[in-house]
Amino acid sequence: MKRKPQKKKSSLSYQERIYRNYEQSGLVSSYVRMVETDLHILAPVNVEDEALRIVSDTRSRIESYIRENPFFADSLHPLSIEPTAPSIVQEMLVAAQAAGVGPMAAVAGAIAEAVGQGLHNSGVEDLIVENGGDIFIDRNRKCTIAVFAGTSPLTNKIGIMFEPEKMPCGVCCSSGSIGHSLSLGHADAVVVTASSTALADCAATRLGNEVKGNPGSIQRALNVAKDIEGISGVVIIQDDQLGVWGDIELERL
Repeated sequence: MKRKPQKKKSSLSYQERIYRNYEQSGLVSSYVRMVETDLHILAPVNVEDEALRIVSDTRSRIESYIRENPFFADSLHPLSIEPTAPSIVQEMLVAAQAAGVGPMAAVAGAIAEAVGQGLHNSGVEDLIVENGGDIFIDRNRKCTIAVFAGTSPLTNKIGIMFEPEKMPCGVCCSSGSIGHSLSLGHADAVVVTASSTALADCAATRLGNEVKGNPGSIQRALNVAKDIEGISGVVIIQDDQLGVWGDIELERL
């Protein structure tokens, strides 16, 4: 299952995943890796076996669909919804339509949420699932997600705070300066929050593509964000510049 490169974050090296070293949740870390999927899961107990089963099943559904519909993996534009497609594929198609990108822009977020929901259904409560910068959060207490923005002076200096009533939700990041995949923008970090992690993932891709090196591009991206139905907030960092829109509560770290 290859993802057409649309944003920088799908192929992070160990050095670029150093943000995983900063977590202070008090939860137990589990790691699950399968081909491109690279999960860091925080939960009250180790969940590697169950999470691996969910990842395998989820990827199998997406890969089977791609074998029958190869254009799904390659399109950089939204595709029509197919009612007979697997539910996770339909979720990706809906998210892509809302954000105006190809459906594979949703894959990391969709898998993160599928794992989180699957673990919750099996009785695991209070968890965070991170998949290469795309995060599904389902905690029973207030938590703060730090914003990692590469070499920007703002990296790990600000965080987004979530109250329990705002969860579960997705928090996804796209970057034009971190990772090896092609990005059409130059932001150090574009973070999007939404009730759907797949939608947050797609919207981060779309907005990341809008942030160029010219003055005013951050505001232009924020204006685009207002038209993406379903997202709740956006944080954009480019060098020492910060832009924020929506229902976002920032914390100084």
